[in-house]
Parts: sequence; C-alpha cells; structure tokens
Amino acid sequence: MAVPLIDVPTDLLAELRRVRAGADDDLDAALSALDLRPLTGGMQNDLYLWTSPHGEDVVIKLYVKTDRQRVEREWAALTLLAPHQLGTVPVPLWHDDAPPEPAIGMTRLHGQPLLEAADQLAALRALARTTAQLQAVPLTGLLAKLPRIDTGEHYMVRLTQSWPELLAGQPNDPLTPAMQQLLAAWQRSGDADLVAAPAAPILSRGDANLLNWMTTDNGAACVDFEYAGFSNVAFDAADLIEHISGRAVSDGIWTQLLPDLGVTGANRRQFGANQRTCALRWLAVLWKQRDRRREEFTIQRERVELLFSSANPYA
Repeated sequence: MAVPLIDVPTDLLAELRRVRAGADDDLDAALSALDLRPLTGGMQNDLYLWTSPHGEDVVIKLYVKTDRQRVEREWAALTLLAPHQLGTVPVPLWHDDAPPEPAIGMTRLHGQPLLEAADQLAALRALARTTAQLQAVPLTGLLAKLPRIDTGEHYMVRLTQSWPELLAGQPNDPLTPAMQQLLAAWQRSGDADLVAAPAAPILSRGDANLLNWMTTDNGAACVDFEYAGFSNVAFDAADLIEHISGRAVSDGIWTQLLPDLGVTGANRRQFGANQRTCALRWLAVLWKQRDRRREEFTIQRERVELLFSSANPYA
C-alpha cells in the first residue's frame, strides 16, 4: 500500500507560521479563523487539529525544535510503518519542510490515555503487542542507519563522565557520598559491558513516556516518533519500565509483562543491566533538579537502591 499522501496545505501553513510569529494580537482568534484547534500533548513541539476540505481530521505537527533530525526521524518512521496498516500509529499525509518551522500532517488517533485504563495489565499487554509489531517491521532507509535518541551508550556517558564530574564539584553536599556509592556499585557490576554488547537491531520509537500511549478500538496506539531509530529489545524494555512515567505501574504488573516485552532467558542479563543503567540515569537527571522535584528524586533514589539490592523483583 502506498502512503496516502495528500496535497500540502501550503497557504494554511504559511498563515499559521505568520500568526505564530506574532502577526496578530489575538493568537486564539487567528487560529480559530484558520479552523485550527491547538492540541495538548506536544511537549517539545506544537500540535493542531485541522479539518481538511475533504472533511478529514488532520493533526498538524509544527516543529519548534528541529535538532537531532527530529522531523526526518518522525517522517521516516511514519512512512516506514504506513504500508503495514497497523491502525495503532498515525498515518503520514504530507511533509512540509518550509522554514522556520517545518511541519508534518498525519491522521488523528482516537482513544483514552493508557494510564487511565481500568484494567492496567490488559492495557499494557496491548502496548506490548503494538511494540512487538513495531519491532517486527524491517529496518530500512534512515532508521537503519540512525540509533534512536537516548541510547544505552548515551546514558552511560552521563554516568561515567558528566554526573561524576558534577558530584566531584559538590563534595560538601550531603547527598554526594550516597550518589557516588550508587555509581560505584553500578561501575563494579559490569552492567556497562552488557549495555554496550552487540544486539539485534529493531525499530524503536525512542521515547518511553507512557503519556504518548492510548487505548483504542484497535488496541494500544502510540504517537510521537521524533526520537525514532534503531535499538534492541532488552534496552527498549528496560527504558520503558524505568521511565519515570512507569512508576505509575506496579512492579507486580511489569514483571508479568516481561515475556510480552521480549525479555527472555537469552537476554535477561542484558535487560537487567540496561534496567539498572536506565534507572540510575533518571536519578542523575533528577539529582540536578532535586530541590525543585524533591519527591520524584526521593522515589527514584529508592528505586535505584531497590534494583541494586537482593530484594530486586526482576532478579
């Protein structure tokens, strides 16, 4: 099946960029006049809902941030997936690369936030099924050459270079010794070698945030592919479970889902190493914001300590 491209609404996009640049005093009124409705959920970039002249709901994603090949990654992922007709990812409609803010048009998905599902286990099993379908799509083109954003190797740079340097610069901080002890435990564990070990490449969205998932009539659907690239099953499973949004899910549920997420006896040690690495990376992120996000930092510290202890439920 060919990607069902439609004509780029060039005039609409030009006017949208004009009003976003401050050409109108009342942005909301200007957007309404263009039949555009801002959508929530675009953390890095901006989303609008537009009804095309043919009556189709179109989501317009306008890229405020274009670093790290975000636009190219998302377009490559959506066009790679479109022929497989999964029904759980947006279908790409058009790509407009005009400056200063390139845009992609895609179909709209209808559903409810996955984390609000009454049956969380069933919802996450559906997520695992969709993830397995994505991972089964053969990698070609750009995504066969580009690793996903935030790889295990990228996380290790933070844990071996930037965070140790920051901690060394704050020897009088009462938290510094405990953080250095956790880093030392990770360094002794041999996890870094397992994270860096070769593994079969699979297609990855590159973003483990559960807020990008919804439950639909077709199963669990996901949006936001601007971090897409190749990865491996063990890392992506670990990254999903250890994303801070994953703390809304109990370990009892996550451990039941490990086989669904592709964690087997063959890659279990790699998964464990990646899991501890991902959790420690999040601790490093929250350590920098520990005064503003104190509760999250405390929860994450307890999480890391659990994963390095004999009580680790995944061991």
